[in-house]
Amino acid sequence: MTVKIKAYAKINLMLDIVNRRTDGYHDLFMIMQSVGIYDTVTVCENDTESISITCSEEGIPLDSRNIAWKAAEAFFVATGIRNKGTEINIVKRIPHAAGLAGGSADGAAVIIALNKIYDTKLSDDELCKIGVKVGADVPFCLTGGTMLSQGIGDILHKVRPLRRCHILLAKPDISVNTGYAYRQFDTFGKMHTPDKLGMLCAMQSRDLNQICDKMENVFEQFIEVPERIAIKEIMKKNGALGFCMSGSGPTVFGIFENKSDAENAAVQLKNIAKDIAVCRPVNRGCKIVE
Repeated sequence: MTVKIKAYAKINLMLDIVNRRTDGYHDLFMIMQSVGIYDTVTVCENDTESISITCSEEGIPLDSRNIAWKAAEAFFVATGIRNKGTEINIVKRIPHAAGLAGGSADGAAVIIALNKIYDTKLSDDELCKIGVKVGADVPFCLTGGTMLSQGIGDILHKVRPLRRCHILLAKPDISVNTGYAYRQFDTFGKMHTPDKLGMLCAMQSRDLNQICDKMENVFEQFIEVPERIAIKEIMKKNGALGFCMSGSGPTVFGIFENKSDAENAAVQLKNIAKDIAVCRPVNRGCKIVE
């Protein structure tokens, strides 16, 4: 059996690190939104009794370092099912190491695909319990849409979805290691705490201007992305209602009411950003297409 899945990227409308836990992880407060750029993940059975990965992009690890591999392994451990052989093919469209949860989206897609292939009928909660063992963003990527994510990413609550808008993603030609980003927080802490209650109220009212006014990411306080200010300036000049870095970066996103404004900004960003995309909010993290 073969299952093909669209695995959508995410942005962080708000990201606050609440504290460092005794187990070394961090308690987080994140308002997360799935967006319409996606990887295509195809999972099929074979008779190799092993996990294998192929990917359209060079430089992506094809072994146990890949979250998709870890997700398959975690699925078989959690369910007690013997792996008869699992072949995973990933067509990358989500930029790598961009703060857009591309790897986590791929891992979520593998878990959903295996749940379908083996007809295990696991609930969303059961899938998320597998996913969080693989990565903090995987539970959100399994469900997607618009969510409040807390704890280490394992506590999810739905919030009202974004109104119709257009989202411009711009990733400079650098990468940010997530582990390094958290170590920076552990070393320097944060100078300012985002207005979490204000953001929740804005999300409840679905007022796009208020939401954009409240957007904030604490990683911007101690992660240096040289092009970030220039990217935001171009977005602002072209009518963005708001802009923010996603995840641990370096991708900056802007929210626009008009698609033409987002596209004009995208053209002007070509000399600054390596990966650029204009997309829309979507209401799910993964979609089975075959």
